[in-house]
Amino acid sequence: MDFKFSAEDEAFRAEFSSWLKANLPKAGKSDDGADFMSEGTADDWKRRIEWHKKMHAGGWVGISWPKEYGGRGATLTQQIIYNEELAKVDSPMLVNGLGIMLVGPTIIHWGTEEQKKKHIPKILSADELWCQGYSEPGAGSDVASLQTRAVEEGDYFIVNGQKVWTSDAHHADMCILLVRTDPEAPKHKGISYILVDMHSPGVTVRPLVQITGDANFNEVFFEDVKVPKKNLIGEKNQGWQVAITTLMFERSGIGGGRDMMGQVKELVELAKSVRSNGHTAWEDTSVRQKLGGFACEAAALRYTGFRQLTRRLKGLPPGPEGSVLKLCTSELNLRMNKFAMEMLGPYSQMEFKAPHALDKGKWSYRMLASRALTIAGGTSEIQHNIIGERVLMLPKG
Repeated sequence: MDFKFSAEDEAFRAEFSSWLKANLPKAGKSDDGADFMSEGTADDWKRRIEWHKKMHAGGWVGISWPKEYGGRGATLTQQIIYNEELAKVDSPMLVNGLGIMLVGPTIIHWGTEEQKKKHIPKILSADELWCQGYSEPGAGSDVASLQTRAVEEGDYFIVNGQKVWTSDAHHADMCILLVRTDPEAPKHKGISYILVDMHSPGVTVRPLVQITGDANFNEVFFEDVKVPKKNLIGEKNQGWQVAITTLMFERSGIGGGRDMMGQVKELVELAKSVRSNGHTAWEDTSVRQKLGGFACEAAALRYTGFRQLTRRLKGLPPGPEGSVLKLCTSELNLRMNKFAMEMLGPYSQMEFKAPHALDKGKWSYRMLASRALTIAGGTSEIQHNIIGERVLMLPKG
C-alpha cells in the first residue's frame, strides 16, 4: 500500500487547512469536548448551525458529492484528508450529520433526478435537516420485522406506525422512513423507502431522555400521515435494497470517520494530571501499558481504514472493513472511557460540568454516552454475526 498523498492531494490539504485557520470559531468546540453525540444547549445548536452555514458557503460540506449537486467532486483520498484536518483543529460538528452521511449519498445513488435536485442542495446547506426512521419498539437490530404501514390512497401513501431511537427527530424537517407496503410478502420483501416531511399533520415527536440527561433520541408516531407517492425512493416493495445502501454508508461513516488516536492522547493527558498515592497515574507502568495498547488499536483501525480506501481506489466494492471498523471503533471507545473512570477514581462520580470535576467531568459523560455507539448503526452482536457468517464463513450456531 502506498501511503503517500499526491501533489494534488497535498495542495487540497493546504487549501483546507488555510481556510480552517482563517474561519474556525475562536471559541472552538461548543460542547466542552464532552462527546460528539452531545446535544448541548440551544446556544450550542445555534453556533453549530452558523458554523455549518459558513462551511457550506466556503464549499466545504459534502466535498465528495458530484459538483452538479453542490459538492466539490473530491476524491476518496481528499475525503480522508478533509477528516484529518477537521480532527486536527477539533472542529465543531456540523448540524446535518445524518443528511450528509446517509441521506444524500443514498438519494444520489437511488433517487430520481427530480428528487436529487430538490433535496441534495438543501441537505448540504442545512436548509433541510434529516432523521432516519428505521428502528421500532419490536424491530431494532432485526429491522426487517418493522410493522409501520403505508397504504396507497390516490397519489399518496397513508402512513401509520411508530419509530424509536430516532436521532435528531426534534430538529428534523425530513425523514427517511421504512414502511411495510405489502404485509403478505416475506419480511425482507414488501418494504418501501419513502421521504416524509416531519412537519406533516399526524407526525408526533417525543424525546427520550438518556442517562446523560440529553434527549437527542426520540420516539416518532405517525397517524394517518399523507406522503406523496413521488417521495418513494427506488421501487415499491423493494425498499430493503435501498435500506441496505443507507446502512453501508452509516457503518462506514460511524467506524471510518473517527481518528481514535486523538482520544488516546486525551487519555495520556488525563493520566499525567490524575494523582494517587503521591504520584500521577502516568508514572504507573500498568497504566502506560494500557494506554500503549489503546494506541496500538487506534493505529490498527486507521490502517484498516486505509485498506478499505485502497480497495475503493482500485475500483473494488467496499469490503468487510465497514463492519470491522464500526465494531472495533465503538468497542474501543467504550473501553477507553471506562478506563478513564478507573484512573479518575472518586472523581469519576462527578457529573459533567460539576464544580471541582477534572476535565469538566467530560469523561463521566463520555462513559455514559459511549454505549450508544455499540447499538446505533447495527449492534456489536449483529456486527459479530456479519463478520463471522459472511466474511469468515463460520457455521451458524
